[in-house]
Amino acid sequence: MFESQQKSTGTSYTTTATLLTVAFIVSPAVLIMSRPFGHVALGFAIGCSAICAALAWVNWRKSSRLSVPMVETPEGKGK
Repeated sequence: MFESQQKSTGTSYTTTATLLTVAFIVSPAVLIMSRPFGHVALGFAIGCSAICAALAWVNWRKSSRLSVPMVETPEGKGK
């Protein structure tokens, strides 16, 4: 049923989605909850968001090079 020669499409984007969630949702939420700490919390939140966004971009570039298996059958087979 399934061909054993098929290549993986490499669609494991869970890490990328997690890093983007931390960068744009969790880090600002922590910043809002830690209001009394002022500039220290702001610097930490901006730094954490920047690092997570950069790591997500690197991970996306690495995992987005998909090797999609061919749909076409080789010549001579299946005719």
